[in-house]
Amino acid sequence: MKDKMQWINAISTRPSLEAAVTEVVEEVQKSHIGNPDVGFVFISSAYASDYPRLVPLLLDKLSLPVLIGCSGGGIIGMASSVSAVEIEDSPALSLTVACLPGVKIQPFYLESDSFPDLDSSPTHWTNLIGVSPEDNPDFILLADPFSSGINDLIEGLDFAYPDGKKIGGLASGSMVEAQSTLFYHDGGKSGVRHRQRQGTVGLALSGNITVETIVAQGCRPIGRPYVIAEGERNVILGLQDVDTGVNKPPLELLRALMETLEEKDRDLAQNSLFIGIARDEFKQALGQGDFLIRNILGVDPRHGAIAVGDKIRPGQRIQFHLRDAATSALDLRLLLESYQRQPLKLQQVRGALMFSCLGRGQSLYEEKNFDTGIFHDYLGGIPLGGFFCNGEIGPVGGRTFLHGYTSALAIFKPGSAV
Repeated sequence: MKDKMQWINAISTRPSLEAAVTEVVEEVQKSHIGNPDVGFVFISSAYASDYPRLVPLLLDKLSLPVLIGCSGGGIIGMASSVSAVEIEDSPALSLTVACLPGVKIQPFYLESDSFPDLDSSPTHWTNLIGVSPEDNPDFILLADPFSSGINDLIEGLDFAYPDGKKIGGLASGSMVEAQSTLFYHDGGKSGVRHRQRQGTVGLALSGNITVETIVAQGCRPIGRPYVIAEGERNVILGLQDVDTGVNKPPLELLRALMETLEEKDRDLAQNSLFIGIARDEFKQALGQGDFLIRNILGVDPRHGAIAVGDKIRPGQRIQFHLRDAATSALDLRLLLESYQRQPLKLQQVRGALMFSCLGRGQSLYEEKNFDTGIFHDYLGGIPLGGFFCNGEIGPVGGRTFLHGYTSALAIFKPGSAV
């Protein structure tokens, strides 16, 4: 088995950190996975006072050359050999380890003040990471939720490694008083062990590995698409009706749209209305999944303008969207169903990580283990670890973005997979 990729996950809900670490390590060792090459650890804020002890406790019981992880407001892991659970607002520790023969693993810890300027050459970014673009690396990223530079990092990595997948999430905590924390161990650098509250920890993976991504944004379009006729930075000042060619203030069009909605959707729009920005400029018929979903930050009734949570430019197509539990569930199901319909791919999957928004889980679905249950329906038995994030990182339409309210999946298999 040494020449085969292997993944295993274990989760513990023991209230004592020592007992939780012992339990997950024993479960991992029962699998006879051999000497793992990398580990991912996610820990709930119930253990916040013990965060400094986590990495030493793990490494005393299990040899891991590389380890990254973070705190989470909810923790995801395998409760049995076939299904995963989501533990929210309770003690939980999830450990995923993997044997990755033929895979180059480059760990890194970055602070935002070390980032090159966005107009720098790609070489500055590749020097920062320490991996050549010719290696075609994919990236797992875990960042603190208050990092002002995470969008710059994502944009810089897309610039330097345009073909690489970047996926991950922002650390979180379930208690206001518990600060988010990152964990990082690189045994190749004199056994360095880190616990950080700021910055980004990550891995660049290249060689005999394929990382595939699924980003379920969980929104459905309402009304019809419009073209941005006038805008500045993140403020939409005018929209053009695609059918009539008439330009109108976006707030006027939104008010007209609201009058056409059923009462249930009008009520939903009070708290769950979003803007979708089309990612494919050439696709004619746009539908669910063709948009990058962004928050509506505010409106200007005097000018009819709408501010959104992203930069916009004239010529882009947008459409208003709604988010609810049913749509979120359907979106994830459709994406996983599409993946399942590729049996040659499915047979090669060895493991997965789920980065799910704090706004999902029981607060959205009023049901436990909802997203992991959907994952089990389509990819049952695949070792799954992860956590609930303060923001999710993943690609949409060929570019990487920081999202909210999504479930983002990293799916791992050998590089030779079909």
